[in-house]
Amino acid sequence: MSSVRLLLAFAESAKQGSFARAARELGLSPSAVAKSVQRLEEELGLRLFHRTTRRVGLTPEGEALFERCRRILDDLAELELHAAHASRAATGTLRIDAPLTYGRLVVLPAIAKIALGHPELRVDVRLSDRFADVIGGGLDAVIRIGEIADSRLVARTFDVQRLGVYGAPAYFARKGRPKSPGELEAHECAVFRMPTTGRPRTWQFEARGKPIELHPEPKYMADDGEGLLRMAAAGLALVQAPDYMARAELASGQLEEVLAPVAPRPLPISIVYPSNRHVPLRLRLLVDALAALDLSRPAHRSRARPPR
Repeated sequence: MSSVRLLLAFAESAKQGSFARAARELGLSPSAVAKSVQRLEEELGLRLFHRTTRRVGLTPEGEALFERCRRILDDLAELELHAAHASRAATGTLRIDAPLTYGRLVVLPAIAKIALGHPELRVDVRLSDRFADVIGGGLDAVIRIGEIADSRLVARTFDVQRLGVYGAPAYFARKGRPKSPGELEAHECAVFRMPTTGRPRTWQFEARGKPIELHPEPKYMADDGEGLLRMAAAGLALVQAPDYMARAELASGQLEEVLAPVAPRPLPISIVYPSNRHVPLRLRLLVDALAALDLSRPAHRSRARPPR
């Protein structure tokens, strides 16, 4: 029997819990994967999976076989690693999920540079501010903002997100500049609507090492951070947003920052992937490309947590 092909179909189906997701990883059709698993079951005389309409789960016999073939699969992965290093050609599909604006401004340009040097590489980028399950979603990695506490995941920090409060010179001429978070009650605010709850996002500050949370009355509210920044640049209101979104407007003078001394501690931005999964060359290239980006912000560095 062509044991390697059948074992690969079986093992990937076991890891993914789905013939369809296993097929995407192997570059095959779901029917081809299902047929390979069925053939393996027939040749071994064992039922390896419990099948439902949406998922497949291992039987006790399937779990035993999966444990026994791990060493074989690890050896195959090691051979693939050496071959990839020898050719330095990334193949397959790089599947990444990233926050909408940060992905567009930072992650996509990094991926574009990789793709130019590896013409056989395919790319599937999903930009969304909703939580993505890197383990169950069939993804190579996700870009996450904030601390990662899940021991099943590897997080490589390469940037930080700093929140600032911004307004236009015309707004400050009309309404003055707040000198403390408490003075925001007298100001007009444009507030981000959280995509998961539909509620206004809390404004965050930090004073004397203690976090402060405020809920300014939103005169303007939207679920698009860049749109809120456009409203602030037009002089309508103040907005709290990540600094990477406002970089161009700050450089041009359209926006100015206030309340910088009480800005909250920056959050780490990391590329996150499962700790128990072989890291293909396409993903290692992206990890290295993000780590090499020049994202230093000298004015903010003193408050940033060091990368881990």
